[in-house]
Amino acid sequence: MMSKALMLQGTGSDVGKSVLTAALCRIARRRGLKVAPFKPQNMSNNAAACPEGGEIGRAQALQARAAGIPPHVDMNPVLLKPETDRAAQVVVHGQALTTMQAADYMANRDQLMDAVMASFERLRANHDLVLVEGAGSPAEVNLRDRDIANMGFARRADVPVCLIGDIDKGGVIASVVGTQTVISQDDAEMIEGFLINKFRGDPRLFDDGVTFIEHRTGWPCFGVIPWLSASARLPAEDAVSLQSPSQSDGRTLKIVAPMLSRIANFDDADPLRLEPGVAFEWIPPGRPLPRDADLIILFGTKSTLGDLAFLRAQGWDHDIQAHARTGGALLGICGGYQMLGSQISDPNGYDGVAGAAPGVGLLDVETEMTADKRVTPVSGACAKSGEALRGYEIHTGRTFGPDTERPFAHLNGVADGARSANGRIQGTYLHGAFAADGFRRAWLEDLGGAVSDTLDYESAVETALDELADGVEAVVDVDALFALAR
Repeated sequence: MMSKALMLQGTGSDVGKSVLTAALCRIARRRGLKVAPFKPQNMSNNAAACPEGGEIGRAQALQARAAGIPPHVDMNPVLLKPETDRAAQVVVHGQALTTMQAADYMANRDQLMDAVMASFERLRANHDLVLVEGAGSPAEVNLRDRDIANMGFARRADVPVCLIGDIDKGGVIASVVGTQTVISQDDAEMIEGFLINKFRGDPRLFDDGVTFIEHRTGWPCFGVIPWLSASARLPAEDAVSLQSPSQSDGRTLKIVAPMLSRIANFDDADPLRLEPGVAFEWIPPGRPLPRDADLIILFGTKSTLGDLAFLRAQGWDHDIQAHARTGGALLGICGGYQMLGSQISDPNGYDGVAGAAPGVGLLDVETEMTADKRVTPVSGACAKSGEALRGYEIHTGRTFGPDTERPFAHLNGVADGARSANGRIQGTYLHGAFAADGFRRAWLEDLGGAVSDTLDYESAVETALDELADGVEAVVDVDALFALAR
């Protein structure tokens, strides 16, 4: 007997679909339902390695955590990882298949519908409820032909839709009513109601707005959700979150990170952003890296050579060199680790841009890109402190050279990463390292920070998920919403 399913679509991007799906997964789990998240197509360079192999969007991994189940490739059967402004790596069922130009993908994406439906049916066969997240907005009618992410999927799978509008952006009445106006009647009939998200202030002030939308659309409102601060403590899916300012009052250790054009897996920074003794700041393009930083982190990227050129175009390579000359510490993670080396070679374009280029040259290592992509959970210990580590690797290429004889860690019985002779420059392929409280504290203390022992990161994420679910359940008619599922 197949389970029921419900889909959340948005009036636009970043309206809160991912976070609300996670909240509803946690609510369903607390009600004793065996629930699973599902996103037919996702575009993100923030990916997670699944225990059984393969990669999916980090948002679906967080939703799986909210549901109390391990992440699986069926939860995000099509993942697009942008490599340039017009091309992306296409990952299907967790495996990288090819790189496609945007126009070619849009013309052929309907060929992936069978793969999407196969994953969806497997989830339905093993769960009571599947909560589906759309991508972007169904109002993007120019993308409706061959759609597999929104109404194309909803119609094919016969899954009812709840539409989410973001009042914080302004114009929410027009965005909800306008969605109904521009989509086809058949698509509009899939929408059973709406939610208003991110409201600040007294929600009673929007009563007339709700009434207007209900009258114009015929759709019922299932709730007006306030701005929930717990969402800021959850791993973010989209790079738009990097715009958020960081707090520095009373912090003792200043860590900065440049916002690379194809930055990936930047949620590695989340534990540092929550650490009481750390002032963490993302540096946008057009700004130099601060001279008073204690540590610069180069995060992962979907295109190492492309972002190395971007880093140089910003002048950040000079800032990094000056930082190192004055005794500052540097950490490169994944693509950032590769950039810190002396040379990167990718003649076949396995990682995006084909070619070769000298790296920043602060680690005596070289990287050769390979056709094979390593995607796997790993565990082990820090080579210096001995503290336990657990995380995952998602990368193309192998890195070798004298500095690898001083590894960053030992993972799954194999040496990982490299350290300079003075220990101030470090690189690793490990994602998720800072979620380990013992390692994070020892590593920050080694940098000279006065680190608090109050942050239990994994518990903080669980608490945030519970608070998010509490906040949604307090204002949303969840019974009526779940009753829509079929």
